[in-house]
Amino acid sequence: QLSGKWFLVSMASRCSYLAEHSHQLEPTTMTVTVLDGQSLAISTFKKLDRMCWEIRQHYLPAQAPGRFLLKGEGDCSKVDVVVGEADASSFVILYYQKGCSISVKLYGRSSLVSDAVMDKFEQRARAVGLSEDVTYRFPTYGGCHRVLRDTRL
Repeated sequence: QLSGKWFLVSMASRCSYLAEHSHQLEPTTMTVTVLDGQSLAISTFKKLDRMCWEIRQHYLPAQAPGRFLLKGEGDCSKVDVVVGEADASSFVILYYQKGCSISVKLYGRSSLVSDAVMDKFEQRARAVGLSEDVTYRFPTYGGCHRVLRDTRL
């Protein structure tokens, strides 16, 4: 159900980098491919320093449906990813937790979602202690049409 292209619409996070650079947010897209019926191959396309980057990640299945593990280098860099709510035709709300830090992301099949979906996202962000002042909307214009650099995480 999650396969295909998604647009990052909004993100709630206490990340200091995001707060300091929120005025420089760029459109971000994610392509999801389901591997072996369980794990996910994620390709995220975003612009950084006027260059387009592809970030490739592999979400491994966790102990329950809708739960994944994103492993980085070292034991301290694992991220738990949980599908909070999804309508495969229009939106998905994902939680990312690393240690005590949590972020919530809203992806849409298009860069615009309905007010009802936006309300659901904001309610879910508030439920984990992320208020409006740490919620960021991503622009709908511009973006990456071709990748200039390729990096793997």
